Amino acid sequence: MYKTKLCLGIGNYGISATEQIKLFKKAGFEGFFSDCDENITEYRLLADELGMIYQSIHAPFGNAAVLWTEGVEADNAVEELLRCVDDCANVNVPILVMHTYIGFEPSDGPTEAGLVNYGKIVKHAAEKGIKIAFENTEGEEYLAALLEHFKGCENVGFCWDSGHEQCYNYSKNLLELYGDRLIATHLNDNLGISRFDGQTYWTDDLHLLPFDGIIDWSDATERLNKCGYDGILTFELNTKSKPNRHENDKYGNMKIEEYIAEAYARACRIAFMKQRGK
Repeated sequence: MYKTKLCLGIGNYGISATEQIKLFKKAGFEGFFSDCDENITEYRLLADELGMIYQSIHAPFGNAAVLWTEGVEADNAVEELLRCVDDCANVNVPILVMHTYIGFEPSDGPTEAGLVNYGKIVKHAAEKGIKIAFENTEGEEYLAALLEHFKGCENVGFCWDSGHEQCYNYSKNLLELYGDRLIATHLNDNLGISRFDGQTYWTDDLHLLPFDGIIDWSDATERLNKCGYDGILTFELNTKSKPNRHENDKYGNMKIEEYIAEAYARACRIAFMKQRGK
């Protein structure tokens, strides 16, 4: 789009990743991101063929809590992420997005062992020329600990997930806290925390199309401008509803071409709002 590059994440859209990338291009998106899977070389070749940006790779996060421990499982979790760093370098993708924790039960909080484990990944990434973007998810204290601990590392930054801010971070203004470290976005809408008592759970993480939830996008774009972010606007969306939820069902009833076109239209609205607010 004029003055702003727009990217969309490969998702569970009922067609192959390569067909998704082609649809993204036809709709107008300039780039995409993927998971760290066995097909990344194919994605790179297709990106080059289509003249698209391969914006980032999303690291697996199932062992994010294990990384804050010691022992064989923690060592294996570190090795898994070191391989993801290598994958980024091998296919020339500049950013690896990582979660800092997984889980909704009370925890003991950040540990020195965890900082050491993440330090191995950050150090290896720096050697490979890869940036690590820590994303806001559940367990905000882990994000805070990592961004503080690695504040002097030029290859460490923040990935702002707008929907996670609503459902996992109690609508706290994370851009005010970490906007000076912002190097990537995962833009999506959300309905906030569903439980009256405020307990958060993964089924509240809907990844709706922008303007289908409660996010004030005028405020969101103003906050992006305030922290001086002029990089790629990357969207992470979902056509599948979470268990016992039905908010995304309407997307699944759309033809995938129509859904991607609608996603691009919403992305353009946000980009225009951001440009107009400068």
